[in-house]
Amino acid sequence: MEAEEIANYTKNQLLKKGADDVIVTVGTDNSTQVKFANNKINVTKTWDTIELGIFLAKDKKIVSTSIKDFSYRTANDTILALMKFVKSAKPNKEYEGIAEGPFKYKEIEDSFDKKIIDMNDKSIDLVEQGINKALEIGAKRTAGNLEFSNSKIYLITSNNVEATDKSTSIYYSIRALVNKHASGHMVSVSRVLDKLSINDTAREAAEIATQSINPKYCDEGQYDVLFHPYAFANLLFNLGGNFSVFFVESGLSCLQNSVGKKIMSENVSLYDDGTLKNGFASSKFDAEGVPTQKNVLVDKGVVKTYLHNTSSAKRYNTNTTANAGLIVPEPHTLILQNGSYSKDELVQETKRGIYITNLWYTRFQNVQTGEFSTIPRDGIFYIENGKLKNPIKGIRISENLLNIMKNISAVGENSLQIKGWEVESPVVTPYVLVKNINITKPL
Repeated sequence: MEAEEIANYTKNQLLKKGADDVIVTVGTDNSTQVKFANNKINVTKTWDTIELGIFLAKDKKIVSTSIKDFSYRTANDTILALMKFVKSAKPNKEYEGIAEGPFKYKEIEDSFDKKIIDMNDKSIDLVEQGINKALEIGAKRTAGNLEFSNSKIYLITSNNVEATDKSTSIYYSIRALVNKHASGHMVSVSRVLDKLSINDTAREAAEIATQSINPKYCDEGQYDVLFHPYAFANLLFNLGGNFSVFFVESGLSCLQNSVGKKIMSENVSLYDDGTLKNGFASSKFDAEGVPTQKNVLVDKGVVKTYLHNTSSAKRYNTNTTANAGLIVPEPHTLILQNGSYSKDELVQETKRGIYITNLWYTRFQNVQTGEFSTIPRDGIFYIENGKLKNPIKGIRISENLLNIMKNISAVGENSLQIKGWEVESPVVTPYVLVKNINITKPL
């Protein structure tokens, strides 16, 4: 492949010109999106992308860029520009280099499926299948999208690392509506076609919508809250970035000085896993080419580690967690360990509470302390004496992220993998019951 030849050429030329560390990647992606609204498909779009990413360090000075014009002429122009720019850059005294290879890699189970590549018109059939299922349950209108892609990445570094990975993925999102006050939203994601749950996803979105008719307002105050996995994934996604050592050191994390301390509920065991079977973000290696792994972030409420790349790990006298991000280490897939409660049992545990199926506009007033607010949307239900009562509307959660993690009283037995508009990297979580959450009114 010419692109891979150009990648090797770029790496070698940068080293000849004096670079200390070089990482070059070639990423190719073919994606298709099918959008639907008012029960009809209205947009089908397909696009191909290819990108050459370059990272180099010289005398602890770091620069990076990407190009989409694959030619030796463009590569040469970029090499000259990078070497000129790196001379004027300021040294990063904390930079400690990239990983030393070579490495051996394991295949990730259920990460590639030729059926997704060969879908063609089947994507239309799947979307129509979901629309019909939602209408059958009682929805009047539906909207959403189906996206699927196949990708390949080739990575080569100056430290004896060369690696290739290929992947497929498929994402389905549906909002079902009965009227403007009664809606439900649900998603399904997978790396293999047979594990995408079109019917179950559409059915649940429609059931939430049909149960949400004629919502009432409720009083402000403290409530126990039962979070659907789709809602709690939003909070866990926002928590996940706080484990990155970059944000810890930048003073932008609520987990500063937390390693070894019990700051969450005993019910919280949280993992980051880049090797998860059928994990939407699973891959054989990170951005340095280090083989991915499963990391224990929280064990029964005790914070165990931050997320590191090779450079930050050396500063902390530990090992990389295989989460590069060359500049900012980041999670692959966050997983909250499931518990033993069914959804019905969690409802029964709640005397005065609220069941929330979705959150949006999660915004932080203070990232360092974890103060935030978020707005429940779609189906919201009042719980009284262990039973779901009437739907409600017009509420906001005004809370502290660590308080929520401290007040988790019970965790469900069945988990869902969630990715969505405000959950940009995947989260696997069950239903979660949290005590004493502050409920206010939207402004």
